[in-house]
Amino acid sequence: MASQSMEVVAKALEQQVLHSARMVEEQLDAELEKLERMDEDELELLKERRLEALKKAQKQKQEWISKGHGEYREIPSERDFFAEVKESKSVVCHFYRDSTFRCKILDKHLAVLAKKHLETKFIKLNVEKAPFLTQRLRIKVIPTLALVKDGKTKDYVVGFTDLGNTDEFPTEMLEWRLGCSNIINYSGNLLEPPTIGQKSGSKFTKVEKKTIRGKGYDSDSESDED
Repeated sequence: MASQSMEVVAKALEQQVLHSARMVEEQLDAELEKLERMDEDELELLKERRLEALKKAQKQKQEWISKGHGEYREIPSERDFFAEVKESKSVVCHFYRDSTFRCKILDKHLAVLAKKHLETKFIKLNVEKAPFLTQRLRIKVIPTLALVKDGKTKDYVVGFTDLGNTDEFPTEMLEWRLGCSNIINYSGNLLEPPTIGQKSGSKFTKVEKKTIRGKGYDSDSESDED
């Protein structure tokens, strides 16, 4: 009886697979037929549109690079911060201190993401050179990433809490966290972090897609997470 049931299930699955394959084949045939029906003028128009799209994308890329996108760099003062965020739609600014070990860990990951996500500007600023800005943004924990969209600070990544509470998080984890704030164009699944297994002692805090402004600013004095 059980073997008969298994056979029925297997045949049903086989039929489903064949049906899906036929649908894909029919869609491909329809696309090919559509292309075959196109005359030379239509094909030329299609080529022109694709070429125009490529030119537009290249122009956008060059514009980003001219504004300092594509590299992770340090800005000299808090005055420069306002100029940097004004000219770019999306900015990630790392508020760091030389003596904080975890800032160096973030530096490594941010340098990778800056090259991958040209649509976003990645910069860093020493908190000792930015007392006014640090106070204005209520930055209490070092390191902190300020995520700036359209000239306004929309979110913060404070310490490593959202990254699994471990110094050994992968770059993909930080990329996912930035994607949750829509500060980069993230192509993965925002509902789940990219790493499934966490090492013992590590803890992951799930991030909701909303502003988390003020999170982690309960301390009366600036502190380090190192």
